[in-house]
Amino acid sequence: MNNISILGCGWLGKPLAVSLLEEGFSVKGSTTSEIKIQELEALEIETYLVDITEFEEFDSFLQSDILIIAITSKDIDAFERLIEQIQTSTIQKVIFISSTSVYPVSNAIVSEETQTLKTPLAEIENLFKENTFFETTILRFAGLFGAGRHPGSWFKNGRTIPQPNGFVNMIHQEDCIEIIHEIIDQNCWNIILNACSNDHPTRSDFYINARKSLNFDAPIFEESTEIRYKIISSKKLQKVLGYQFIHDDLLEI
Repeated sequence: MNNISILGCGWLGKPLAVSLLEEGFSVKGSTTSEIKIQELEALEIETYLVDITEFEEFDSFLQSDILIIAITSKDIDAFERLIEQIQTSTIQKVIFISSTSVYPVSNAIVSEETQTLKTPLAEIENLFKENTFFETTILRFAGLFGAGRHPGSWFKNGRTIPQPNGFVNMIHQEDCIEIIHEIIDQNCWNIILNACSNDHPTRSDFYINARKSLNFDAPIFEESTEIRYKIISSKKLQKVLGYQFIHDDLLEI
């Protein structure tokens, strides 16, 4: 399977496409912005203008073996129409990039077995899980950082940071890309995987360190005695893929 289509060549999809090209894959990529077409084509990505909220056919874009979905849309109807098109395409495998936001804040460690919230994203996940026309791996990423997304700059202009005594769940862009490579290389399909660093410092320690690394003023935290958190476990991913995180010390930012 050497042909891959990436729906959404943005912060994650674009460097992912470049890395797959370097590995010898043929890569098609999509964007919703005509302005970005030339930029993506300059990277040798075969580029398509695709907006799943529009009632259009994406036949050429879906003429691949593997589809990686890396968009943030929560439009259930749009995904239902997309799935109908995937069913009649050459796509055999799908990686659906989801989020650990599907889990409730339960003051506990959560795994892939934890009951998810009833949200549009969880419903979209179910559309893919229940489809038998192709195989889907659902990859639930924790908070994303790296390559222009530095946590030290997330709370600006005196904004207070809530839950200082809670814990962070984060994953670096480089780990995201490497995990997707491993899923493809190891033919790891029809599975749900959490992807999150094993390190879970308190939000206070994490953001103080992140701001300090940019030489910014110390962050301001909300004063609250209530502690609300969840800790995302990636043990299943590490066991199934034999994966070791590249960025597994979040205080090294």
